Amino acid sequence: MKNIAIFASGEGTNAQNIIDYFKFSDKIKVKVIVSNNPQANVLNRAKKEGIPAMLINRDSFYNSNNAVEQLRELQIDAIILAGFLWLLPENLIAAFPQKIINIHPALLPRFGGKGMYGMKVHEAVIREKEKESGISIHYVNNEYDKGEIISQHKCAVELSDTPQTLAHKIHALEKQFFPKIIERTL
Repeated sequence: MKNIAIFASGEGTNAQNIIDYFKFSDKIKVKVIVSNNPQANVLNRAKKEGIPAMLINRDSFYNSNNAVEQLRELQIDAIILAGFLWLLPENLIAAFPQKIINIHPALLPRFGGKGMYGMKVHEAVIREKEKESGISIHYVNNEYDKGEIISQHKCAVELSDTPQTLAHKIHALEKQFFPKIIERTL
């Protein structure tokens, strides 16, 4: 059994999808939800599902080994970023080499990097008149959205699409592929 930690900063829809997918798995268990936002709805989701939550603060996260130690105590095998907006510190990346996976709502390397998340990505794709978009599932390194790509899945961008309709298409891809790729990769 592989134990995973899901890091999320907001609503938690991807986290919920992963929780639901692995709820009865004998291979992967969601052991903890980690958030940097005490107001994040993902914490409510964790409570509802009976999954422990861990709240981190910026100073401790970047200037101590506390997060790594807590994850090791929980026997975490891999970390899944599902809408987590902070760059991970070097000590965390070093503690989990090629065991931290992120999902990005665009076809990297385009539309990635610091500040490119959520609706900002979809707005940029529409503004640039792209013909396709999609999701990129990738390993995490010490730069935003620059880790080795594991998998990409595409959808068409129609002239009539708005950032909101494109977001809906991207969410469908995330729901369909993210848990399956996690399962296959771990």
